[in-house]
Amino acid sequence: MTATDIERERDITAHPKGLVTRKFKDRAFIVWGIVATIIGLGTLVTLVADLFGDGGHRLTAAFFGSFPSSEAAEAGILSAWVGSILVITTTALFAIPIGMLAGVYLEEYAPKNPLTSAIEIAVNNLAGVPSILFGLMAVGIFVQFLGNPNRWFAFLPESFRNAAADMFGQSILTAGITLSLLILPVIIVATREAVRGVPQEMRQGALAVGATKWQTTQHHVLPYALPGVVTGVIIGISRALGETAPLIMIGGLTFVAFLPITRPGDATFETIGVLDEYGAAVDPMATERVTIPHDGVVVLPDFTEQQVTAGQTLDLPHGSTVQSVATTGDAIASWSPTHWLGSEFTVMPIQMFNWTSRPQAEFLEIAAAAGLVLLAITLLMNGTAIYLRYRLRKAIKW
Repeated sequence: MTATDIERERDITAHPKGLVTRKFKDRAFIVWGIVATIIGLGTLVTLVADLFGDGGHRLTAAFFGSFPSSEAAEAGILSAWVGSILVITTTALFAIPIGMLAGVYLEEYAPKNPLTSAIEIAVNNLAGVPSILFGLMAVGIFVQFLGNPNRWFAFLPESFRNAAADMFGQSILTAGITLSLLILPVIIVATREAVRGVPQEMRQGALAVGATKWQTTQHHVLPYALPGVVTGVIIGISRALGETAPLIMIGGLTFVAFLPITRPGDATFETIGVLDEYGAAVDPMATERVTIPHDGVVVLPDFTEQQVTAGQTLDLPHGSTVQSVATTGDAIASWSPTHWLGSEFTVMPIQMFNWTSRPQAEFLEIAAAAGLVLLAITLLMNGTAIYLRYRLRKAIKW
């Protein structure tokens, strides 16, 4: 062995240059990562503790079962949390199937050409559009256009145009479609990334044994991509749950003392005829033959009242209101989507916005309590996403 070889052997065993610096950078990165984690968790804990200190004592059964009130001691979030559930349910029914199908199509079936490239760019850009712009779009399309029966095609029957317009406007359906458009890019991108992460060997093996393209996608690609898809879906739904700006734009109410669904014993109101934006009959000279379903009171357009009994048939002028008490059958029927999709609504973020704008300290306390509920729901949904992702990944057998 020559002296040169011995020197090289010594160089191999010696510490390379810059090793100390690299080790310092590695330790520094770990320290900064721990610090960043502590800051994030500390901020969350501080926020929750502050909300709990302000509004924790307001979390009672009466708080969840009472309507909003001008008296802070009697105010609750009944209409807000019911409205949030119905709006989010509508959002999910529109966004999840459309977003998943669009993501699978763009990744597995769409040809690579300028059109699909433009669609991909548009989807990615829409994910960063401010939510208030979706609200402005909804005002123009769903409220002013589709919510006005006179703007539907004239050859359609008048009864159909009126019924369709009643479903839109300032309604739960409009809110659900608006929020579904808001979160669609998130679901599409999450679906595409999850599908892209499935190894090509899975597809090639399925195709090699004679499976069709759809059979490969259905039985091999989608099951293995499902954990990532579910995570993206729940993150998108969580975002929609806390949105306020687009719902305020389309006319979400800040004070709602009624529910879109009916409970046994609730007061019910049925208006006869079509009303304008001021609540007056469009055709005040018109009448309509009505069979009264329950005992109650009819309030005529001149505000005179008339007692009525079940089964009675009357010719009532447009603008009249039939008031009665809901039965169990009415409550069951009110769960039909055709009943509550066209109803006016409020949601928890809007209700909190209304309370925080009031000067009394008591309303700030109930707003903090509502914030705790909203935060708990969001954390629960994200926790569900983590749990489902873990279980679905555990079931994967590569």
